[in-house]
Amino acid sequence: MPASTLNQSAVSMPVFWRWGWLALLASLLLLGQGLPAHADLKLCNTTSSRVGIAIGYKDPDGWATEGWWNVASHTCETLLKGMLIGRFYYIHAIDYDRGGEWGGDLSMCTDDKSFTIRDTGDCVKRGYKRTGFFEVDTGEERDWTVRLTDPDGEAKSQ
Repeated sequence: MPASTLNQSAVSMPVFWRWGWLALLASLLLLGQGLPAHADLKLCNTTSSRVGIAIGYKDPDGWATEGWWNVASHTCETLLKGMLIGRFYYIHAIDYDRGGEWGGDLSMCTDDKSFTIRDTGDCVKRGYKRTGFFEVDTGEERDWTVRLTDPDGEAKSQ
């Protein structure tokens, strides 16, 4: 093979690899656009108080409650990360500064300190508190934000 052919092949090889890498990068970027967006269950505290948050939900293993998230005034907190697994979630909130709470008719188990509790039955017999939660209907959205408002307003979801 003549020397000029070798030099020409040696020069054209990196150009091929450069285009190959660009094509690979472009393909990966296009594939990334097809991935589902990150979704969460968030709570925004629009009140002038610090609040404590407990959540309840049903997953493949049954009912669970978790708490407490401490959410400062006028801030948001992610309660569950990732795509929501159900349509309905349940929240109980306590106003640390002014007293009072946001609750509802559905009773679930809570504790005074950080907790994850499986099942909602026999709370008191198992050493937990029986606490009322309000329902949040996400409409099967993958991402949802609940907004707590001052007492003259009410908890809102979107």
